[in-house]
Amino acid sequence: MAATPESPAAATTRRKAGRHRGEGQWAVGHHTPLNGNEQFKKDDDGLNVRTRIETIYSKAGFDSIDPNDLRGRMRWWGLYTQRKPGIDGGKTAILEPEELDDKHFMLRVRVDGGRLSVAQLRAIGEVSEEYARGTADITDRQNIQLHWIRIEDVPAIWEKLEAVGLSTTEACGDCPRVIIGSPVAGIAADEIIDGTPAVDEIHERYIGSKEFSNLPRKFKTAISGSPVQDVVHEINDVAFVGVVHPEHGPGFDLWVGGGLSTNPKLARRLGTWVPLDEVADVWAGVVGIFRDYGYRRLRNRARLKFLMADWGPEKFRQVLEDEYLERKLIDGPAPEEPLSRWRDHIGVHRQQDGRFYVGFAPRVGRVDGTTLTKIAELAATHGSDRLRTTVEQKMLILDVAEDQVDSLVAGLEALDFQVTPSPFRRGTMACTGIEFCKLAIVETKGRGSWLIDELERRMPDFQEPVTINLNGCPNACARIQVADIGLKGQLVLDDEGNQVEGYQVHLGGALGLEPGFGRKVRGLKVTADELPDYVERVLRNFEAQRTADERFATWAARAEEGALK
Repeated sequence: MAATPESPAAATTRRKAGRHRGEGQWAVGHHTPLNGNEQFKKDDDGLNVRTRIETIYSKAGFDSIDPNDLRGRMRWWGLYTQRKPGIDGGKTAILEPEELDDKHFMLRVRVDGGRLSVAQLRAIGEVSEEYARGTADITDRQNIQLHWIRIEDVPAIWEKLEAVGLSTTEACGDCPRVIIGSPVAGIAADEIIDGTPAVDEIHERYIGSKEFSNLPRKFKTAISGSPVQDVVHEINDVAFVGVVHPEHGPGFDLWVGGGLSTNPKLARRLGTWVPLDEVADVWAGVVGIFRDYGYRRLRNRARLKFLMADWGPEKFRQVLEDEYLERKLIDGPAPEEPLSRWRDHIGVHRQQDGRFYVGFAPRVGRVDGTTLTKIAELAATHGSDRLRTTVEQKMLILDVAEDQVDSLVAGLEALDFQVTPSPFRRGTMACTGIEFCKLAIVETKGRGSWLIDELERRMPDFQEPVTINLNGCPNACARIQVADIGLKGQLVLDDEGNQVEGYQVHLGGALGLEPGFGRKVRGLKVTADELPDYVERVLRNFEAQRTADERFATWAARAEEGALK
């Protein structure tokens, strides 16, 4: 019997299926690297680059660095090449990496839980002054970033940081990055549970371990027992949120698969209650799933959020229980709504022990080495040895006696750090921007500071909580999709047809109460120079049209497009 001819469409389908090598998931046997990043990770673990930095690169200089170390493995030790000065945003996506690279680095100091001692903050300030041209930025993941770092100075910087218990280990790279935690863990009067022991156990057992040093992409962790829900758990790869189980008492609700960037997704609850002493094991199970089942074929689909989107929380929980924990987890309640619309702990607050903590607001996270040292000295002078950074680019000083509070507040405000800031100072964040970042298209830090000044001058009586987040590119490091007013940097045309720096606008994003992503109005873009006029106009429309106690996000979702332009 003669064979039936195969149709062209069927043959094409068969050939495509034969060529497809899956998503690069190790757990289903796909171990062959499918892109350059996976290849260099297979060739050598990112953690191993430290030895080459110390013994070769710091002695032979920038030009001696292997390209796969320079733009790959050095991230495992907190080092990114920064943007070469003078390259405008129009060149960001056009030039090759080596054309964008400056011969200096950004160095990210890892600050797990946002916890710093006076000695640690002083050391960062001294490193900034001696090796980083005085630069320092508090990030929205509680780290501190320095710029203008020379490879020749890195070993000396590590020695100084590690002498006070700090490190840059896995501050970047495809690995478990800083564990963000409540800045008031262990001291807040309203705390559900203190997550500090879990932060410490995860750090001790797994950070710097090769068990999880080769993940498909970066992995972000949040742990907080605060009812304020102060670690943006909704947009982390894994998050443990304080709850009280009706039978088992205080513990954590488990969330998995959040993340922003160009394809934002909110984390999903697995519906489990995790006791404090099991958090590290459950965390390791979630990371193990990501390592083994995560998508390694395409970098833009490699975050855990894509696996969660395909699996759903029920399957994810089943795999976690059956394959990684080998036991069932306890069902648990969802967290209650956060108690405050501000989640940053700014102001003066009484601690459990009767002392006070004081939260204050730098401008868009931008500080400098000298000022960090002055903050450390202020804390010490007022009897404190504990400081905290927050996920809103703010800082706290803990353990202040009541009779020292007024003096401390005065000292902070003399440094231009406000304890009772305007909503604009309090609610505005900005990413690194084009000044140092190779991905950025527009400037952000200076623009954000200028915007604060303009809005305070124009709208001195405005007191509604509002968040304004500026990002230099689409990657959402400053969380533009979940801000009341999110500003995504891009090049736009001004009224005369010139290409200038500007922003696409996202309106009405939110975390906490009714979380969701901001609304984009068709064609709504604003030039950088027009930014204060635009924001003032929208906020005045909000004031005029809102119902009683209506939040900006709620108003923005229902407002006519004309009121948003």
